[in-house]
Amino acid sequence: MRIRIDAVDLPGRTRPAPDGGNAPDHGDLYVAVQRRDRPGELLEPHPGDAGSATWTLECTATPTPAGTEVEGPYVQDRLGRRFVYLSWGTVDGAGVFTMFRRAKLMLDMVPAEVLAAAAREGVLVARLGLTDARGGPLCGRIVPPHVTWTAGHGA
Repeated sequence: MRIRIDAVDLPGRTRPAPDGGNAPDHGDLYVAVQRRDRPGELLEPHPGDAGSATWTLECTATPTPAGTEVEGPYVQDRLGRRFVYLSWGTVDGAGVFTMFRRAKLMLDMVPAEVLAAAAREGVLVARLGLTDARGGPLCGRIVPPHVTWTAGHGA
């Protein structure tokens, strides 16, 4: 199975200072998917001012008595909760990504029937906007209605 993340409404290339005050903006904002247990290993960083961002993650979906279990190199597993990290960071002049915030795309919040259909059809699709209510990068736990999950056919 694959997980495809289709993101729109990115917040821009700079982010406001955390206190909203006169501190300088943090520039050259990027977002990427973080590999499990390797925070420095990022999949396809996209600039914060991109029109959209898409990531496709290879994974396995295994039926269990409790539902469908999803595993893969980009699927995090903490205390039995499965999720995908979207890491926000800035990129300096040398191209070094420095993470400052993450969003957790919670897989355990995918409706069971959608996850089972995705396992059969080959693709689980997440659609979401990446700008929060204050105009900054979306962070924290991302659950419906902030993300829409559907099943799709594999290519």
